[in-house]
Formats: sequence, C-alpha cells, structure tokens
Amino acid sequence: MNFYELSYRQLFSGLLVLLAANGLAFGSNANSLDEERSPNALRFYDGLLEDVGGMLQLRGANDRRQLLVSGEFASGAAQDFTRRVNYIAAPSGVVEVDGSGWLQPLSNGATTLTASLPSGLKSRLQIEVTGFEEERPVHFANQIVPIFTKTGCNGGGCHGKSGGQNGFRLSLLGFEPMEDYEHLVLESRGRRIFPAAPDYSLLLRKATAELPHGGGQRLEKGSADYGLIRRWIQQGMPYGNPDDPILQSIEVFPKQRLMEMGGNQQLAVIARYSDGSQEDVTRSALFEANVKEMAEVTEEGLFHLREQPGEVAVMIRYQAHVAVFRATVPLGAPVGQLPEPNNFIDQFIFRKLESVGLPPSEIADDSSFLRRTALDIAGRLPTSKEAEEFLRSNEPHKRDQWIDALLEDPGYGALFANKWSALLRNKRARNAEKRGTYAFHGWIRESMQQNLPYDDFVSSILAASGNIADNPPVAWYRQVNQLNEQVEDTAQLFLGVRLQCAQCHHHPFEKWSQHDYYSLAAFFSRVGRAAGTGPSEELIFHKPGDAKTKNIKTGKYVRPAGLGDEPARLNPLLDPRLELVRWMTAEDNPFFAKSMVNRYWKHFFGRGLVDPEDDVRETNPPTHPELLESLARRFVHSGYDLKALVRWICQSQTYQLSSTPNQHNDIDKQYFSRYYPKRLMAETLHDAIHEMLGAAAAFDNLPPDTKAVELPDNGFNSDNYFLTVFGRPDSSSSCECERSQDASLAQSLHLLNSKILQEKLAADTGRAAQWAEDRSRSREEKISELYLMAFSRYPTDDELGVALQYLDRKQAVSSAAASQSGETKGKNPTRMAYEDIIWALINTKEFLFNH
Repeated sequence: MNFYELSYRQLFSGLLVLLAANGLAFGSNANSLDEERSPNALRFYDGLLEDVGGMLQLRGANDRRQLLVSGEFASGAAQDFTRRVNYIAAPSGVVEVDGSGWLQPLSNGATTLTASLPSGLKSRLQIEVTGFEEERPVHFANQIVPIFTKTGCNGGGCHGKSGGQNGFRLSLLGFEPMEDYEHLVLESRGRRIFPAAPDYSLLLRKATAELPHGGGQRLEKGSADYGLIRRWIQQGMPYGNPDDPILQSIEVFPKQRLMEMGGNQQLAVIARYSDGSQEDVTRSALFEANVKEMAEVTEEGLFHLREQPGEVAVMIRYQAHVAVFRATVPLGAPVGQLPEPNNFIDQFIFRKLESVGLPPSEIADDSSFLRRTALDIAGRLPTSKEAEEFLRSNEPHKRDQWIDALLEDPGYGALFANKWSALLRNKRARNAEKRGTYAFHGWIRESMQQNLPYDDFVSSILAASGNIADNPPVAWYRQVNQLNEQVEDTAQLFLGVRLQCAQCHHHPFEKWSQHDYYSLAAFFSRVGRAAGTGPSEELIFHKPGDAKTKNIKTGKYVRPAGLGDEPARLNPLLDPRLELVRWMTAEDNPFFAKSMVNRYWKHFFGRGLVDPEDDVRETNPPTHPELLESLARRFVHSGYDLKALVRWICQSQTYQLSSTPNQHNDIDKQYFSRYYPKRLMAETLHDAIHEMLGAAAAFDNLPPDTKAVELPDNGFNSDNYFLTVFGRPDSSSSCECERSQDASLAQSLHLLNSKILQEKLAADTGRAAQWAEDRSRSREEKISELYLMAFSRYPTDDELGVALQYLDRKQAVSSAAASQSGETKGKNPTRMAYEDIIWALINTKEFLFNH
C-alpha cells in the first residue's frame, strides 16, 4: 500500500466513522442549585451530642468546640447553617465564637449563645465555663503527634520516610509517638526546642517559614495548632504519664447528610478517651474526600461539594483512628416510570435512583445487549449468524437464553481464565517454566468452564501441596514465593484488603496493625519447599511444627489469626493453611464473599460497588451497601456459584440499560443509571480485529487458531506489540490495576498505520480479497455482514448508501486512472474499497468500545 492510498483511506474514514458511530456521549449536564430557601427551624448541636438538650460545659481555658447549626425544613430535610448565622453571647465576655462556629472560652461564667438569621429565626444554647484558670498539661501522643500528621510532616514524602529528611526523622504517620518524642526533644542536644522562649523554637520557626524550610510553611502563627505546640513547649515538653487516658475512638458529626450540589457542611470531630472524657479535635484532624472531583474539605473541616451528583465519603483521621462522613448528592430530576425489575439487583439500584432523582437510560436494544454480553461473558464478538438469528427472534426469553448459552461457550472459560491467570501471577520468566504456567492456566480454565465453586477454587490454590505436574495450583507458590507476597496477595485478591503497609506500620486508613499482618502471615509459616520432578519445578509441602511468625517491629512471635479474629490454636501436625481457608470460606466471613461479588461487579460495570474493587475498608464505603450485602449473602447460599453470580448480574435490567445518556444522567459515575462504556481489553480487541480482517493470529508454538484471550501466560507480550500497547498485564501483581484500559496516542497510531495490520488487511487470504472475488452474494449482503460482525446490527440506510457509493467511486476512479495511463493491470479496486471499509469500521468508537 503506498502513501496516497493510505491518505485517501484516511480521508474516506472521516465520513464513514461519523456514520458508523453510534453516538456514544461523554458530555456533561450542568445543574443549578435551587434558590436559597428559609428553614422552618434552627437547631444547635455542639459536636459532642447530636441534641444538646441542656447546658454545654467548657472545662478549662483550652476547651474549644466546633459548633454546628442546622436549618430544618418542612420536608424534613436539613442544611448546614453554621457559617450563615450570626452569633451573639449574652452576657458577653464568657465565650467568643467566630464566623465558622469555632467556640472558645474567655472566662468562668454562664452565658446564652444565640444563633440567628436575618429572617428572625433563632436558636439558643446555654454555655457554662469552669476551671478557666486551670491549665491542663498537653499530652504529646494524644495532641501533638496528630498535628504532624495533619500538616504532612510525618508523611512518607517528608520526615516520615525511613531515613527522615535533612537529618530530622519522624515515625510514619505518627504510629510510634515515643520515637517521635525522642527525635524532637532529645536528639541533637534538644536543638529543635527552646523552652525558655517557645516562639523561638526551631520546630515552630521552620513550620511557620520564619526560617528556610524545604517543606514550606506548614503552620500559621497564631493558629490553634501553633498555640497547642507552643503551650506544650512552655509546659516543659511533657510526654504524658503511663496512666493517662488512651484514645479509643473518634466520631464525626454529622455522620451523613443529604446535600445539594455546590453545598457546604461544617464537620465536627470528637475524640473519646478511655476515662470517658471527650475532646473536640476538629482543627487537628486530617480530612480527605474519597472522590476528589466531587468534593474538597478544608483544614477546618468545611466540606464543599462541586456540581456533580453521587456519593462521596470523607475520611477523618486522628492518630490511629478513623471516622467517615458520607454525603449523598441527589440530582433531583423526575424519575418517571422505571423499568420493571428483573431481579433483586434492580430493586436496590432503582430504589436508589428514585431516591436521588436520577432517571435511568432506556433498556439497550438487542444489538447492544447481544454484543455487550458476548464481550463481557465470553470475550468475543457475536458471529454474524448469531447476530442475525438473535435480531430476528421474537422469543420473549431470548436474552436469558443467550446468557445461558454464553456461560456454556468455551469463550467463558477462556475469558475468565485469562483474568484469573493474570491476577494469580501466572508469569513465565524463562522457557523452562512453561510447563508449569501452561498447566496452571489449563487448570484455571477448566475450573471456570466446569464452574468449580469459588471457595473450592481458592482453597485449592492457597492450600496447594505437591508438584505442578500432579497439582497445577502449586504454581502459585512458585511465583508468589515470599512470605510477604503470600499474605499480601491473599488479603488483596481474596479478601479485598490492601494490607501491604501494615507490614511496617499501622494501616493509615484502616484498623489493621502490624500484629494483624503477621498473624495472617503465620498461616503460611510452615510452607516447605523442595526440588520437584523437573528442572524448574518445586515440591510444596507442610512442615510439621508450631505455626507462628515474628513481628519485625516488636520482635515477638504471633500465632495465626484471621483479620479481626482470635488466634487459632492449631495441631502442629496439621497444615495451618487449611485453617486459613476454613476461616475465609465460612459463611460469616466479612470479607471473602463481598470481595468476590464486588470484583465481578467491576468486571461487568467498569467500576465496583466499592472502587477500587480490591480496597474494601470503612473509609472507602460502597455506593450501594445493601446491594453488596445481598449479593454476597446470595453468593454464599448458592454454594459460591460463579456462573450464578454472572447470571444474576447480566439478567438484571441495570446491566441491560443503554449506554446512551439521557438529559440528566450523563454525569453519573456511581449510581449505574446507565451502562458505562469501556474500551475493549487488549486480547479481546486483538481477536475482534483479526476476525474482521479474516486473518489468523500467529503465536509461537501454539496452534494456528489460538486466540489472544486464550494465551496461557505473559510470555507472549514481549513479541506482540499490539498486546503491549493496548495494556495486557504482565502478571506481576495481584492488582487489577496492572491492566491498562486507558486510551493513548500510540494505540490510535497503531490502528491507523500499523504495518502488520495493513499487511493482514491487504493479504490475498484476507476477507477483503475474498469478498472482492466472491460473486455469490450482493454488495449489500456483504456490507450488512460486516456491520453484523462489527456491531451486531444492520447498517442504517445512510451507512449502506455511503459504503455502496464508495465502492462505485473507487471503481470509477480506478477505471479513469487506467484509461489515462493506458494501463490495465493493478490492484482490484473493489478489493481496495473493501479494505478501506473494513479499516474504517475497525477505527470507529463503536467498534473499540463495549457499550
């Protein structure tokens, strides 16, 4: 193919792409807030109690509180008015309140604080201040260390990394306060602290940028945090006493709220201690929204929404404890008549759509449904014959029958074996390992196709013993051969818990500690290895003995225990991994089934009910918690039936909604009001293109009809640029994130100009060449078949007309050129036209996306 032919093809494709595209839309729909309404009532609650109901007591000169004022409406809704009311205390001089609702004592006494609106609406709060002359000692671990966390000083990118920063080191995220105290007060002859003149302490002068500081300004002089550190230095830098109260939990107020787009909500955070005391730590806590494009939170705890509906959570961290605030942001549009639910999934999803006022898209047409399910269940395009038969059928249950057929299709086993093989790190580093990777992939594929119960599937892997030849799941231990990899992959892949950071320190977003990490690791402490029957094989076995693992931080040995469970007392002669899988697969396990159904939800919908799908934690709540719970419970009661899980999801009206947005739901990313289009994964796209070209893909040492989705391991990536550039994972981790689904310029250029694809397109054995010579069918029939193959639909009249006109034009241009030059030999113009049409269809968004 010469340059001019390619250029003409590109020019032609511009028109054809527009005609062939199905109008996938990725725009946005701005929604304005309602005009401000006046509430029927104002209500105080101080952050300690949701309903004060009596007198608020402040004890000491430093007992500060974040006030919250809610406006209540006749509908029962509530909005935050904390920063919209005017505060007046009478008598004055007892307390002061700024415009953000931050309350500070001024002297002993009693006063009445009134919050009022210009409309005359008021709410009153009785306040008493006692012990103002008393100064309570500052507790280093409870009060000072959280400031370093909030300001980022003890983060991994600053002084919290292993070697510290510029000679100053803190424990990561403050999980070792005693170490922090030693570094601050005792290290370098105490040069960082100046008790005689606290304001001149190096710690404060660098934090406020009075002196050069690589981290820039971290504190405002005169702020509450600055004042607390200053007071601690002034008191002689006390650490605290062994019998001092210990922080037990933190609580955020309000815990959840229904809000408007663009709205604000002041948050208040209360720390609760072992002696029953409480402290407002709003100004010292760290706030972080889980969906940054939806919301932001200031250091003072002011939560601000952007113009996007959905669910957003705010993680609040103070010391090693976390709390979560959740905001639901409805669109508020009229929902109208919802589709009739097909199953329990629809009931949960439609109930949510109705409550937030988000009308769903229409049910997808037969073509979209047929193509979507074939790609998602069997990893392939429907054949033109399957598409034609399905579109002509009037059978009322044809969609359910098609789903059942796909679950028995060999492509089902191939697709999910491809998925699990990558997650289970079925990786080949050298050819000598091929026997093991092929055997493991074959076992996974057969397990999927034969519908091995998921609990048995996982148990067979985690408790595998023997050699690969006799028991292929043993191959997992060949790749995941370190203790830390075994515990981290098990937690992330089968429990949905990212436990990696707990190896060295307390989990920053969860309750998991190093003790939890090494307790789970102890289940793998008795795994033995020996040379296998082949040069690259190993024999995996249980070494009798006491199962325990040494905590590298404390130096103490811990016994096996599931996450959040009591230590297991095991017989030294029994393999502790058997107890692990017993705990994991128990009906009441809080992680196992939820993690699995969430992972498969992500496969079919493009995002999980919890997203990322392998990061299930309190601070990353699901969008539909009741649905996740119901799915997990039904999955367990089904006997961990994977095909049943796929059937429930694909038979739901939710999954069968159109990807085309309506005027309201184009910005929905959480509620599943439509099907979210997703790019075909590398292997599926590779196979689909070759099907369109009528060409076979050649993979070394595999049968000629092998498809990319059937490849047994990662060993074919390096020799296939297509699979690499379109993001096929290298099976190096247990994270789904290793597979890239993002579009790139390299991908577009490859589809447009790849020499290999162009050669296959123009090959004498290709589809274009064969159809140019085929006189048994009309041109209309051939074009229709191409559309059925590519999109599972017939071409529109306009699309068919453009294609036929192009065939005529190509023939006319070729004839005119031959007449002028006097030449009659050359490439068949009809063949060239079919090449152009196939090439153009492959490059449409409708082909490249599952929608």
